[in-house]
Formats: sequence, C-alpha cells, structure tokens
Amino acid sequence: MEALQADMMESIQTAPRHLAQIACKGVAAALVLLAVMMAGVSHARSDSMVASAYRAAGDANHVRVVLEFDREPEPRWFLLRSPHRLVIDLPTTQFRLDSKSLKPVGLIQNARFGSVGTDRSRLMISAKGPFSVDKIDVVKNEEGSGFRLAVDLTSTSEANFEQALADQALTTASSLTTPKTDRVTDAKRPFVIVVDPGHGGIDGGAKGTNGAIEKDVTLAFARDLRDVLSANPNYQVSLTRDSDEFLRLDERVRIARERGADLFISIHADTIRVKGLRGATVYTVSDKASDPEAEALAIRENLADQVAGIDIQEADTEVADILVDLIRRETHNFSIRFARSLVGQLSNSIGVINNPHRFAGFKVLKAPDVPSVLVELGYLSNPKDEELLQDTGWRNKAAQSIGKAVGVFAGARGGKGG
Repeated sequence: MEALQADMMESIQTAPRHLAQIACKGVAAALVLLAVMMAGVSHARSDSMVASAYRAAGDANHVRVVLEFDREPEPRWFLLRSPHRLVIDLPTTQFRLDSKSLKPVGLIQNARFGSVGTDRSRLMISAKGPFSVDKIDVVKNEEGSGFRLAVDLTSTSEANFEQALADQALTTASSLTTPKTDRVTDAKRPFVIVVDPGHGGIDGGAKGTNGAIEKDVTLAFARDLRDVLSANPNYQVSLTRDSDEFLRLDERVRIARERGADLFISIHADTIRVKGLRGATVYTVSDKASDPEAEALAIRENLADQVAGIDIQEADTEVADILVDLIRRETHNFSIRFARSLVGQLSNSIGVINNPHRFAGFKVLKAPDVPSVLVELGYLSNPKDEELLQDTGWRNKAAQSIGKAVGVFAGARGGKGG
C-alpha cells in the first residue's frame, strides 16, 4: 500500500513536466504548420494578379472606368438593384489602388473592391441611378506591359435597367456580352415628359429690372405646365426639381433619362442687353450656334455649375469623343420637329422674337436619346415681359400653348397625346 502511494505521488509530481513537454511539442508542430501555411499564402499572393490603378472620368450621363492590371484579367460581370450596381468578378487579385481615386465621379456613387472566397476577387461599382453597360473591354497596353479593363456606363431609364436584369436572369450567367439596352417601348406606356425649371438653389439665374429672380419664375411656370399636361391621362409628367434646390446640368439630363423621358423641356427667362427685346424663343442643341446671342446664352447657361462653386473638369479625350458620338441624329431631328411646332403655338398666343427657333451648344439639351428643347419664355430685362412672367393668366396661356405642341408631337411619335 505504501509502495502504491509512493508511485502515485511520483506520478503527480512528474505530470506537470510531461505536460509541459507535450505542450512544447504541440506548439512547435503548430509553428511548423503555420509556417507552411504562410509559405503557401505567400506563394499564392506572388502568383495572384495585381490591379495597380483605378481611374474614372465622365459626368452623370456617361462615365468610363479603367482598371490597370499586370496581366490579362478574365472578368465576369452582372447587375444588381437597390442600389443600381455593376459587379465585376476577377481571379484572385491584389488591389494596390490609391483610395483617393475611388471618390465619386459623375454617374458613379462609389467603388469598392475585395476578396470573395479563396479564389476570386470583386470590384463593385454603385451608380446614382439606372445605367446601361455599353461596353466592357480588356485591352493590352500599347506602351509598357500589362492590360487594362475599360468599362463604359451610360445613364438609362429604370425600365431599361429592369429589362437588362431580366435578360441577365434568362442567361443565368455573367459574361462580357453587353445586354440589350434599347429604349423600352410599350403601346400601353404613357408618354413621358420631364419639365426642367432652370437654375435653383445657390444659382439664382437672371434678375429682372423689378427684382424677379429667374429660378423662382421658372419653377412657378414649370408647376403650371405640369398641371396643364397632367390633365391628359396619357401623359406622365414630372419636374427635375420641385423646390429651390441646385442641380448640376448633367444631373438634369440624367434625371430625364432615368425616368425614360420621351420629351425634355427646359424652362428659362434670361436677360439681354437690348432692353426693348421681348418675346419667347425656342432653342435646340447644336455644336455651332445660330447667332452670337444664342452662343452667349449657351455659355451663360453652361456656366451654371461654376456659379455653385463646383470644380468643372473636362473629361478625358476618350470620354469626350464618346459623348459626341452619342448625340444621335434621329433624336436631334425629333427635337427640331417639336421646336418648330412649339414656335407655331407660341407665336399665336404669347408672341415670339424674330427668328424664334435658334440653336447653340446647351449642355442641358445633350441627352443622346431624349428629344430636348430649351424655352426662353421671355426676357426679365424687359419690364413688360417681367410683369407677364409673374401673371397667372399669362402663364396659363403659355402653358396651354406648349401643351398643344406636345400633343401634336406625341401623336406624331405614336403616343396618345395627339
């Protein structure tokens, strides 16, 4: 019995030493395993693709994203809603990007990147509204080594975005193929009109001889016009702004395209050095102005963003070329057709200036697929025009005339407004 107790006491006394030895061996084994794993991770990282730079340029209507790689990427992409997103999946990639380059640009609200599992990486681009994927290209760099992934996105209507999602669901797989993004047409669809009250917020616009402010005049008239047009059940009418808020020029165009507008009418009431000049004018877009006065007006209106203190940077050459290409001849012809009808109606009601249909390079009229006009209702520099622009009866008469022109145009385009 005493021998048994002695053996037990010896076992108890030596147990901690044995446990320590076992623990040391376990730690050593774990360290060896960890080293092997880290070596594997290090090896995997050295073999993974590297994204070295991210660039984005454009505005609220069109934007190009370029991602630089050290080797040829094999992207697969798909769309998501709420918010509107483009997801680009890549093989395992190290993103060595400058965080400052990921700031919001034009149509892009934000961009994020990271790993998805052990063998994939992902770039996710969130947009301010619905968009179409015009093109996704992988191009070998002409100078130096590496490849670049170029993505072109253009604002579109919610209906077109939903159609792209439906096409995506049918294919059940993402690819480099661009889904169809043609304007969605439906015989039962209402004729969509977006009315744009010029200026707003910090950008007051012109000021009348008796104190009227252009941003207030345009908003009051836009509301009247909305009410007149909304009386037709076949129209769907909305305003780009319904309060005293500032909107960038490209944002106004994006809103029209997002809502699937069939017609965009921008309302203004400018001033001019010739105090005796009065009457309405209708403008359509053109790279070359019809006259010096139209050119001067376009320059003033196009500087509206700078009035609000926004740093305006021209897009790079590639994006600028794309924007020019997007101005479609068919849309331009529709705009001219509506402008002529509108001039005829306004001539019979509120009066117009000489040569009332003019044209210049207005940014707010450059939606590539939405017929657009800018209407100068009158001149705040003329006391009579300033008085009439604030008269409810006169505004209603002008709105009714525009409504008749819209009816003719909608009927000619197959709508139900005629």
